[in-house]
Amino acid sequence: MLHPRAFKASVVWTLGLLFLGSVVHATESSLACPDWPTCFGSMVPEMTGGVFWEHLHRLVAGGLLLLWGLGTWLARRETGDRPWVFRASLAGMGLLVVQSVFGGLTVIYRLPDLVSTTHLTLAFGFLGLATVLATATHGAGGRVGGSVSGSAPAPLSGFGPGVGARLRTFSAATAVLVFVQSVVGALVRHTDGGLSCPDIPLCLGQVVPPLVNIQIQSHFLHRVMALVATAAVFALWAWLRRAPAPRWAHRLAWTAVGLVTLQVALGVTSVLTFLAVSPVSLHTLVAALLLVVLTVLATAGGRTEDTQALGTSEPLARATA
Repeated sequence: MLHPRAFKASVVWTLGLLFLGSVVHATESSLACPDWPTCFGSMVPEMTGGVFWEHLHRLVAGGLLLLWGLGTWLARRETGDRPWVFRASLAGMGLLVVQSVFGGLTVIYRLPDLVSTTHLTLAFGFLGLATVLATATHGAGGRVGGSVSGSAPAPLSGFGPGVGARLRTFSAATAVLVFVQSVVGALVRHTDGGLSCPDIPLCLGQVVPPLVNIQIQSHFLHRVMALVATAAVFALWAWLRRAPAPRWAHRLAWTAVGLVTLQVALGVTSVLTFLAVSPVSLHTLVAALLLVVLTVLATAGGRTEDTQALGTSEPLARATA
């Protein structure tokens, strides 16, 4: 089966696109191409300065549309027994098209805050959907116990009774927190609120600063939510450590802890370096990676119900491969 590979490739491609989009904003290249969908009236402009980053971002986005279109076509051919996969793929294609339109609107209307924030929100939403499909279809057409398993994905095992369902709930809730935190971060970025609180750990010298404008409000909310999301990730890790779960699940929980710790460090570094390109761009990428890891855990937890019903075994050691 080829559709799981297309979905996994799309997840990796989307991560690269998110990182590239962050570089575009951090280098102030968002309006380097003043028109859309062309760039200075051409599809092949001179790739210099800010045009290089902005037009490269557009080209990579176009590549993602093609890759996801391939995955959707393959899903239609290969998942007749699971029509929800094709329907979800179509929803993903719709998300990509709408996100592309919002990308164009950010240029045409000169970076309005709400439109730009929506553009990034849709990107994270698509990343979550792509990760669900990549994880849910992992192992389709593979081998289980030495025999070909057919078109359905190989079920999971290694969880104690009820652990999979709790993992799904806990991981999904934490993933939602990270998603909302990322949306608030997008608002901080596009309202130019990144340096509204130039001091750390206080904000304008106070625990709770005067919330007099959207820049300070969004920045302070972003910091508060960072604490909540970090606590949720550590709580998930602490619970999973004591739960009867397979090794890959423990590894992903450790990965989530490492990512959220790095994310906090990059956020602090971004402020202390006055929004230098590298930490700001990596801050977005690590948030996206954290969302992927949590979504894998949540989706895999849901698949354990099939495992218990079928009584077969196949670890998800390469769920994020």
